[in-house]
Amino acid sequence: MIELTPILVLLVIFGFIYGIVYLGVRKKERMTMLEKGADPSSFEYLKPAMLGIRYGLLLIGVAIGILLGNIIEVTTALEPEVSYFSMIFLWGGLALVISYFLEKQQSKK
Repeated sequence: MIELTPILVLLVIFGFIYGIVYLGVRKKERMTMLEKGADPSSFEYLKPAMLGIRYGLLLIGVAIGILLGNIIEVTTALEPEVSYFSMIFLWGGLALVISYFLEKQQSKK
């Protein structure tokens, strides 16, 4: 069984970095736009339906990655950590790329 400590540490680090970037940079951008007289309704927000699709695809990708990581661990001589992490990141990333193209296609409509 995989120990969860490294995964949790990575998630916490990612959460801090995301929070700093999201809260710091975005707030500064919006404040600058408001000072220049921009309309607040012009700020781009991701629609809740698109957000659901993004997270849904990400979770599906992670589930496929865990499944394929298990299959690779059982059928090959690859270490369990390598097989799980590589497949989770590969399929999770692929799911995010697919959601990007779906959001881009939806925004054109």
